[in-house]
Amino acid sequence: MSKVRHVLGISGGKDSAALAIYMKKKHPELDIEYYTADTGKELDETYKLIDNLEIYLGKKIIRLAGAENSPELPFDHFLKMYGGYLPSSNSRWCTKKLKLEPFEKFVGNDPVISYVGIRGDEDREGYISKKSNIQSIFPFRKNIWSEDVISKVLSNNHINKVLAILKTLPSNEKTLRLKEIVGTPLSLSYNLHQKLNQLLDISIKDFNKIVFTYIQSTEYPLATESFFPLLDNEEVLIRDDIFRILETSGVGVPQYYKEVAFEVNEKKGSYARSRSGCFFCFYQQKIEWVWLYEQHPELFSKAMAYERDGYTWIQDEPLSELIKPERIERIKEEYIKRTQRKNKSQSHYLLDILADAEEEGCASCFI
Repeated sequence: MSKVRHVLGISGGKDSAALAIYMKKKHPELDIEYYTADTGKELDETYKLIDNLEIYLGKKIIRLAGAENSPELPFDHFLKMYGGYLPSSNSRWCTKKLKLEPFEKFVGNDPVISYVGIRGDEDREGYISKKSNIQSIFPFRKNIWSEDVISKVLSNNHINKVLAILKTLPSNEKTLRLKEIVGTPLSLSYNLHQKLNQLLDISIKDFNKIVFTYIQSTEYPLATESFFPLLDNEEVLIRDDIFRILETSGVGVPQYYKEVAFEVNEKKGSYARSRSGCFFCFYQQKIEWVWLYEQHPELFSKAMAYERDGYTWIQDEPLSELIKPERIERIKEEYIKRTQRKNKSQSHYLLDILADAEEEGCASCFI
């Protein structure tokens, strides 16, 4: 079997950038390949972030692109192939053609560990490839393992196998408690999430050792490794940690995350972009479309030009309607009301109400 490759995708967003910095600092022994899937429709700030990261990492970030031999930019090539049908939450052909397929072509059939920048304060699962040679790891989370791995390890069918692994660990109060929890079957009143959290609360390191030992009997890429440095990982990183990593490293926070003040009918608010990805991403909130219109009018015009033959980025509202003065005014007022209702402390870089939107969308684009 081929040597395991370690890869980390740079989306252009804060989390994947911070993860690249974190991994270089914490685990320089890993020979990580950094890549980015370029749609040709990213914000300039995204390309600037990638340039800054290359300087910090001292390593080239490999550019992947769909439709490599096409004279058109990747997105435009596939838009034409799909007959002008714009991508949407119900038809994410952009994710498939511009992100996933180039990535899976890049790794081929090699055994691969893919590091994913989902934070410890996010309740979502990242992209898990259906290809058996790709295994996802989440260094920022309390649980670094993907859902498919956990469901196997904690399956009722594998209780005896995991208990046998536990016997190889030193016997103490922690391992006795771990055995008790592992031996308790999953049921309607005791689910996988509860069992996982109880095990992690007792000992993250011991749980990681259990999972790693279990993996040795599988076909996961880590089965070929005798050692994995992240087994001792106990750090849980949240949003504030991400911004701190970017700032202290000198790489910097992408400008589109920083709030811009606005005023409407004597009410003050501020907006920002919640995510990386294409400037016309259909997962944007309407206030983010207003941000794009006011901060990058030339890009908004390009986004609007894609709307034709009844296809629009926002369901039931073309961008030409959204930018009418009275509509912008209403969007801003509604947004101010929503932010006030949240009644949360405001991030220096990103409004909390926009931060909630981070969990919407495809992880392949936004991590």
